Amino acid sequence: MDFAAARKVMVDSQVRVNDVTNRELHAAMGSVERERFVSPERAFSAYADVMPEVTAGRRLMLPRDMGKLLEGAEVQAGEKALVIAGPYAAAVLARMGLKVTVQDSDAEVFAVTGEALADYGVETVVAPLSKPHGEGYDVIVSEAAVPGRQDAWIAALAERGRLVVVERSGPAGKAVVYVKGKEGVSRRELFDAAPDLLSELVEQPAFAL
Repeated sequence: MDFAAARKVMVDSQVRVNDVTNRELHAAMGSVERERFVSPERAFSAYADVMPEVTAGRRLMLPRDMGKLLEGAEVQAGEKALVIAGPYAAAVLARMGLKVTVQDSDAEVFAVTGEALADYGVETVVAPLSKPHGEGYDVIVSEAAVPGRQDAWIAALAERGRLVVVERSGPAGKAVVYVKGKEGVSRRELFDAAPDLLSELVEQPAFAL
């Protein structure tokens, strides 16, 4: 399979046509080897309009949705970024000149993607997703959806930092951007999306006798 040709088709037919206009983002998505961020037997599906499997518990975001999400983050080269459950997004941000750490609670994700992440200069951290590694981030991104506002993630942002994520409580969700300011946090909706939900962030019902 000609992966380089498939990357160009992905950017032209799934990203550009969906109102993603950032040329640096186009170039990054057109150069990062997405096939290296899925399980080897799924490499053939890396550039299709699907969410290919990384491990049994993780899939990559649709290229269209990830492009729109990263454009909504308004990233700049030199910024410090944390990516949660998103190895491909981490590599794209690194290619755009950001200093990137990617965090996941499933070590198997990095067994699949670790070599590629190292090649793109991305630091990897295995830790619970409810507790971001470090603080003072200009950007936090997740390729997976969350059940609602994640205050711990917002707390890890620097002033003027942005969190871009899909909030989902049913079949579909909303991509949103939070911006942390001196006086509080603003929230703005970006577009509809339905990536997989990070189940470990869902509160389990408590039963009492």
